Amino acid sequence: MNTTATTPTPPAAPTPASFDEAAFEAFLASRDEPDWVSAARTKAYASYRDLVAVPLCEEEWKRVELRAFRPERYAVPDADSEPPALATRMREQGEFAGAVTHVDGTARDQSLDTELAAQGVLFGDLADLIREHPEVLRPHLMTRGVRPDTDRFSAWHAAFWTGGTVLYVPKGVEITTPLYSLIGMATDGGADFSHTLVVLEDGASATLLEETASADLLSSGLHVGAVELLLGREASLRYVQLQNWNERTWHVAHQAGRVATDARLQWTVGGLGSRLAHIHQDVSLDGRGAHAEVNGLSFATGKQRMSYYTQQSHQAPDTTSDLLYRNVLRDRARIVWRGMIRVEAVAQKTDGYQRNDALMLSPNARIDAIPGLEIEADDVRCTHGATAGRVDAEQVFYLMCRGLSEYEAMHMIVHGFFQVVSDRIPVPLVRDTLERAVERKLGIGD
Repeated sequence: MNTTATTPTPPAAPTPASFDEAAFEAFLASRDEPDWVSAARTKAYASYRDLVAVPLCEEEWKRVELRAFRPERYAVPDADSEPPALATRMREQGEFAGAVTHVDGTARDQSLDTELAAQGVLFGDLADLIREHPEVLRPHLMTRGVRPDTDRFSAWHAAFWTGGTVLYVPKGVEITTPLYSLIGMATDGGADFSHTLVVLEDGASATLLEETASADLLSSGLHVGAVELLLGREASLRYVQLQNWNERTWHVAHQAGRVATDARLQWTVGGLGSRLAHIHQDVSLDGRGAHAEVNGLSFATGKQRMSYYTQQSHQAPDTTSDLLYRNVLRDRARIVWRGMIRVEAVAQKTDGYQRNDALMLSPNARIDAIPGLEIEADDVRCTHGATAGRVDAEQVFYLMCRGLSEYEAMHMIVHGFFQVVSDRIPVPLVRDTLERAVERKLGIGD
């Protein structure tokens, strides 16, 4: 008798009550949105229900510790609640051409320079602008960047996104002054599903500075976010995201950049807060001459866990990508980075680079760095590397002999280690903000 072996179907994971079908229907009913948005949400929720039973990609999630994650403890907060003021790193330090603040998934204030608005620039809350300008945003929202069917988290986000930031710059418009976005959480047990969508048409340019913040140190939270950076031909975008949640927040995000012919993307990620953070970051170079520079800076302390899964995808010839991550770890913190450069057969004369360096300040800290290459073309230059090391005790001793405290000596060493990334960031406000954040992590400064 012939028998056919079958793979057993994994048992369906329970859907948290705050995100079950009844909760989803109530959520839909509370939204004032176009029919096409509701339809997209409904499709995404069906995917979420299916994908909850599907194991996460082992390559991406193998080293991410989720055993303590309890999604049933979180829910979308009431939009009518009055949020407290949030302590931020950048908002009060610079001048911006526009600013938007979201707390618990709801836009609390938004502004844009009148001259930019007159040129057709859109900047503000996604929930508002999707109703006011559907013809502009519908072709871009989760169609070319982040896909709702990637895994359970992307589907979860696509079903429940609650506001977020939109930046749309028409063809040929250049914005010389940075714009600012703040995403905050204030409700204990709140779930934030904010979405960042940046669309630059051909020849447009802009700088967007974005940070996340918790209202206090004790409230638990969940962030399941998405970032989409879509650049047209010869467009130029500088995007900075500073993740600074408290250490009781779970942070999961899918992020994607699409770079067209002769366009330039500079993308900087700063990881400071959260209990556990996992970032799925894709950069796709879609047109000849496209260029992407990706900078990462992380400082993990205590029992923090941070994970980065990065992909540089070369889809066209004469494209370049340059990824540099630097990480500092202390106490029992752990950082995982897995990077991949993918070069398609048509992407001849690709120049791809990726590097991850780590500095460990404690013997129990750990870094897992796994670079990779997948190359189908035969005329390319692609390199990768990773290093990890500990602070030289002699360096600390030397600095302390000159009157510095141990914390101050460590700060000088960490500052020097991060300097190579800081030098790649052309916005002084961002460099100063990161410097102050590092000082606070080390126990000095404000």
